[in-house]
Amino acid sequence: MLNSLLRPPMRPEEFREPRWARFLFAGTSAAWLWLAVRLYFAYVYLPAGWHKVTSGEWLFGSGAPIQGLVGGAIDSTDTPGWYAWFLQNIVQPNAGLFATLVALGELAIGLGMLVGLLTGVAAFFAVFMSGNFVLAGSLGSNPALIVLGVFLVLAWRNAGWIGLDRWFIPWAHRRFWSTASEPAQAAPAPARS
Repeated sequence: MLNSLLRPPMRPEEFREPRWARFLFAGTSAAWLWLAVRLYFAYVYLPAGWHKVTSGEWLFGSGAPIQGLVGGAIDSTDTPGWYAWFLQNIVQPNAGLFATLVALGELAIGLGMLVGLLTGVAAFFAVFMSGNFVLAGSLGSNPALIVLGVFLVLAWRNAGWIGLDRWFIPWAHRRFWSTASEPAQAAPAPARS
């Protein structure tokens, strides 16, 4: 028994995913479901980012647009102490930089979700941004965006299948992760008549 505990019969990479997990996170059939989720993210993030970028107040300015949110979060007793410290000592002195990052980040997330390019990466940053908004006290749709974003991160292989990831992910995999030690696919033998 001790031997089976020290040397389990299977390693994690040998486990097969359940059929529902393969369908949701690796199957191309679920890409239609993820397209709907992606379009919701684009609907939320793209107009918000576009407004911030084109308003002229958010990019490379004083950071005044986020000062109200930051100030309210610092004064709130509901904000965790470590996050209030971060807002007061890091965000407030660099409010212009953070306002620019929020505006460009929302626009990039919205565009990535709309065209299905780097969908998993865009979803990760959407979860990160929504998490920061929740910590600052701005609930709104952010909890739902966090949950849906986590699912999109898990579905990175097929969430952008109906989009540019269909071509980008295989290209990036061949370009950056395939090695010379992998056997090359042999060309099929010509048919003889």
